[in-house]
Amino acid sequence: MKVEVDLDRCEANGVCVGIAPDIFELDDDDELHINQPDSGAARDDDIRSAIAQCPRAALTEVP
Repeated sequence: MKVEVDLDRCEANGVCVGIAPDIFELDDDDELHINQPDSGAARDDDIRSAIAQCPRAALTEVP
């Protein structure tokens, strides 16, 4: 599964980082980075959870 972030919507709440800190990271300027944009099937459940729980709907699954 691949995931992208809409930085215009992201408010750096860090919910995704709490769910999958190996995939999502906030930098010192509170900008979200996706460390593994194509993480493989082993992490799909956590990524889907992060997408669903994002308070600003800033994360999107990419086919």
